[in-house]
Amino acid sequence: MEFWSFWLPAALITLITAALVVLGFWRGMRLRDGAEAGVVPGREEKREMRVYAQQLSEIERDMKRGVVAGDEAERLRTEIARRLLEADRTARPSIGPAPAQARWAGLGLVVLAVAVAGFVYLREGAPMYPDLPLAQRHAEAARMHADRPAQMALEEAWQASPERATPEEADEEFLALMAQLRTALETRPLDLQGYRLLARNEASLGNHAASAEAQRRVIELLGDEAPVAEHVILAEQMILAAGGVVSPEAERVVEGILRRDPRNGAARYYTGLMFAQTGRPDLTFRLWRSLLEESRPDAPWVGHIRGTIEDLAAIAGVRYTLPPLSAQGARGPSDADMAAAMEMSEEERAEMIGAMVEGLSARLATQGGTAGDWARLISALGVMGEDGRARAIWGEARTVFADQPDQLRVIEDAARGAGFLE
Repeated sequence: MEFWSFWLPAALITLITAALVVLGFWRGMRLRDGAEAGVVPGREEKREMRVYAQQLSEIERDMKRGVVAGDEAERLRTEIARRLLEADRTARPSIGPAPAQARWAGLGLVVLAVAVAGFVYLREGAPMYPDLPLAQRHAEAARMHADRPAQMALEEAWQASPERATPEEADEEFLALMAQLRTALETRPLDLQGYRLLARNEASLGNHAASAEAQRRVIELLGDEAPVAEHVILAEQMILAAGGVVSPEAERVVEGILRRDPRNGAARYYTGLMFAQTGRPDLTFRLWRSLLEESRPDAPWVGHIRGTIEDLAAIAGVRYTLPPLSAQGARGPSDADMAAAMEMSEEERAEMIGAMVEGLSARLATQGGTAGDWARLISALGVMGEDGRARAIWGEARTVFADQPDQLRVIEDAARGAGFLE
């Protein structure tokens, strides 16, 4: 089918075009101009034009002698000029054969042009790629979306993949503490802080599937009160456990986040990633373009979006120029945000602070951070009265920065400020 729909028409058009060009070379080189090829009008035509030229000279002489009146001389000049032009028009150059070298040179140029065009297409084009109408591409994307493997299958495939990076070996003492924590939680199914700590530490060990399972338990214990940030942690750990693929189960978690917070950056990023993985990079471009324009330069998804969005724009058929990093996103709350915060009630302000703390906690759990970030989280939890959780974060931070004394001092200062150290 592809032969009849593409290759045969393309070959016929190429042959017809080449034949016309060759014919033009052939005929053009046969017709030679008199001055260049030594071809002059015939002898009779030359004699006739010479006679007319002499008659014009005689009329000029007769006018000077007064033999011919001015009107009559003008009429005669017009008639002779008309006959001279007619004689010149009817004169025909002779036609002779073009040199053989010139003919073959023209033919060689045409053959070379066709060969170069074919080589460039075979190298840069897609010679055997079938025609894909828009409706067919969308149908194929819908099929890819519907046929995605389940979360469990993706996790198993990623565990066996040679591309999976081997996690760094953890401290033996830390591994022993983790084993104790897992054992303890088997008999304490309602220990919310314990499962939070387990989810965070499993993620730091690279056990993302186990981290997702612990985070799922955190959300179950919180019920409808679970903040959006907790669901974001779950989605991220599920996607990491699947090797970066957004499974149907992870997509449902992301959709739940967007229902509660339509502007959530992480959920919008993962939705775009899902579209890219299922054959709809045009939708990915639309989502990521607006997300990039609204995000702070240090948002975790910005680097990946900036590295791929121009290619996505080309696929989507959009002319797009990547904005400079310094001009992107807001760096802090606006004046309107600050004014709105001042007008909040105590309860609303506490809720806002809680959301910020949960967001910081989610980021540290999935991406890590500086000692200052950990210290701020410890201090904030201490102020909020969540001493148990603050102590757990403190213990985790000491493990993270155990080999960095300067950073560890920042953590200890925060713990001292929270009343955990003398």
